[in-house]
Amino acid sequence: MVQKHAVRKASATAAVVPALSKKAVAPYESASATPMSKIDEIVFGRLHAAGITPANPCSDEVFVRRAYLDVIGTLPTPAEVRTFLQNSKPTRRHDLIETLLDRDEYADYWSMKWCDLLRVKAEFPINLWPNAVQTYHRWIRDSIRDNKPYDRFVREMLVSSGSNFKDSPVNFYRAMQAKQPEVVARMAALTFMGTRAEKWPKARLAGLAAFFTQMDYKHTLEWKEEIVIFNPDHAMVGKPVFPDGKPAHIAPGQDPRVVFTNWLLTPGNPWFARNIANRVWCWLFGTGIINEPDDIRPDNPPSIPDLLVNLERELIVSKYDLKHLYRLILNSRTYQLSSIPADPKKPGDKLFAHYPIRRVEAEPLIDALNQITGTTESYSSAAPEPFTFIPEDQRSIALADGSISSSFLELFGRPARDTGLESERNNRTTTEQRMHMLNSSHIQRKIERGSVLAVLLNSGKTKPQMVEELYLLILSRFPTDDEQKTAEAYSRTSASTPRNLLSDLAWALINSAEFLYRH
Repeated sequence: MVQKHAVRKASATAAVVPALSKKAVAPYESASATPMSKIDEIVFGRLHAAGITPANPCSDEVFVRRAYLDVIGTLPTPAEVRTFLQNSKPTRRHDLIETLLDRDEYADYWSMKWCDLLRVKAEFPINLWPNAVQTYHRWIRDSIRDNKPYDRFVREMLVSSGSNFKDSPVNFYRAMQAKQPEVVARMAALTFMGTRAEKWPKARLAGLAAFFTQMDYKHTLEWKEEIVIFNPDHAMVGKPVFPDGKPAHIAPGQDPRVVFTNWLLTPGNPWFARNIANRVWCWLFGTGIINEPDDIRPDNPPSIPDLLVNLERELIVSKYDLKHLYRLILNSRTYQLSSIPADPKKPGDKLFAHYPIRRVEAEPLIDALNQITGTTESYSSAAPEPFTFIPEDQRSIALADGSISSSFLELFGRPARDTGLESERNNRTTTEQRMHMLNSSHIQRKIERGSVLAVLLNSGKTKPQMVEELYLLILSRFPTDDEQKTAEAYSRTSASTPRNLLSDLAWALINSAEFLYRH
């Protein structure tokens, strides 16, 4: 639902949106387009009002790679690319989205996102410890795999009590740098309201902190085990006041956390649905409708208010079904726009006039390199603890523990999981990253010693067929005629052998912006 004037604006432009704004750039743009949705009516209406032309639709080649990376954090295989590109059904993009949402990697990838937010980490300064990390991660992953309603997911954490080894959601109260009520209040506000409570007036923060003053933490004889409980024998410190300024009534013996949770999860709460709707949009586009997504405040308004209202309402009506939100966004024409702005002088970045280019995160990037080369990666923890053995074939997006890492993940900006802030993940490209991709023995060994090139060399394919396979493997598309001619010209040089051709081409493609960036 949107205001009538916004609908009128959108409908006035809807008829012209399918037309290409300029000649499509092959192989990145397409003349076809998805049907208009409510999301598109709102976004294109806002773009029209601002005098900004939306980008052309992305091509199928771009879409298949984008959808795989954005939904499951994994590159498609050449066979998967071929199957999709040969599919002529008008519903092929919708069908692919449904397939990806049902894959195991969907749970792995989005668990990674939630573990960043929930600070799932065994060692300093969070100190969950390995046993707790494993049980917490398993619960998070199972919740995502089963599409647990988001309000239930949050309730189970906020009202949880029990052992950090056995009662998984209780680890929300341990995955913090301290246990004081104000620290707990700040984490609850950041995680579930998208707001930085440390910036609030002291009295407002104290009112929220009062809901958490009757919590108790008890150790057991089991190494590193801790019991988190509501202890009615503790006197409540301060007066509990909801963040909207209304005082709370707590009955004798009632757990104040339940009262706060009931308030937070009430439909119409001005923070709860808005926060997660904005985060989901940010996770799929790289920037929030409110940006930063964890800095929601009156003087940081949404770029398209009606869009955020629409997503909030869709989430509430669907009974907090996050997959419903993903489907709406992924199937929208807005999401399926090209990353090439229609007018470089008016790119419309903040209004989502084109898909935003951004570097692939550290974990999907190393997984992609391993998939492309047929190699594995070693992970370790700086402070060894039990239960930190990582199998060689472990995918990085499925790592449970933020303390278990590698030099590659550190270099490419994997978050430390110390604060739960989105800004902990650093996706900026650095000189050190470029040098690593271009010159490191790490990348060279993967290309030269991996199994994929050997298999390709012994496949009996012609040189053009092997070049085609590499493009499908690394860039998820077929090479253009000019790219085939360039490879053919190189293959005729004195320095070129079939192995050199493939290894040098793989090295060049891996170092291309097309591989390193989402587009």
